[in-house]
Amino acid sequence: MSIPTTFFPSEWIVSGYKKVLTEAPFMTWLWNSLFSSVVSTAIVVFTSCLGGYIFGKFNFKGKNFLFVCVLITMMVPFQVTMIPTYIICSKLNILNSMSALIIPFMVSGFGIFLCRQFAESIPNDILEAARIDGAGEWRIFFGIVIHTIKPAIAALCIFIFMGRWNDYLWPLIAIVDEDKMTLPLALNFFNSSLLTDYCTSMSAGVLVMIPIIIIYFIFQKQFIEGITMTGIK
Repeated sequence: MSIPTTFFPSEWIVSGYKKVLTEAPFMTWLWNSLFSSVVSTAIVVFTSCLGGYIFGKFNFKGKNFLFVCVLITMMVPFQVTMIPTYIICSKLNILNSMSALIIPFMVSGFGIFLCRQFAESIPNDILEAARIDGAGEWRIFFGIVIHTIKPAIAALCIFIFMGRWNDYLWPLIAIVDEDKMTLPLALNFFNSSLLTDYCTSMSAGVLVMIPIIIIYFIFQKQFIEGITMTGIK
């Protein structure tokens, strides 16, 4: 006996969404995911812009070697550094907390590389003129560099936020308490070894996707520009 398949459901129901919002601490999980993702994204954007500016516009001993080290970090999967990261977090006594979801991911090799590509395109004459006018390096960084590499920042925000929002493996290892779980990890709450409520699980999955879709539509133009210009540079 075969079950007929259709693209659209024969009956539209919202009971799954009601169950997600009423029978589980969904808003707590949502806040955990939002907080850890937004804070991580903000820190990574700052460190990436600063690192990209330094590698793109300053000359110092060992610059090329350090940049190669940054590129190497992009080639090492997280599974390789997962155990050392866990041990460090354990010694810092930050496991099972929001700090464990933020501190290990404050720097991104990809982010530094992306921002460096844009920082190199900033004319040196503009930076020198700002220094002659008395602007310090921090003023130049926030007033000129950040403004110039906005497309890269938008693309980086989407990549980092999406990566932190969808992360499942690290929260699974670092978080124990139910009230500190993030949404991808908390999706298991709606499944059991004996019975899976597919209606509720799929409804929760849709709700998890919404913030990513909103972020993409907000930064869509800058995201496409950032990726396109990175390829050109």
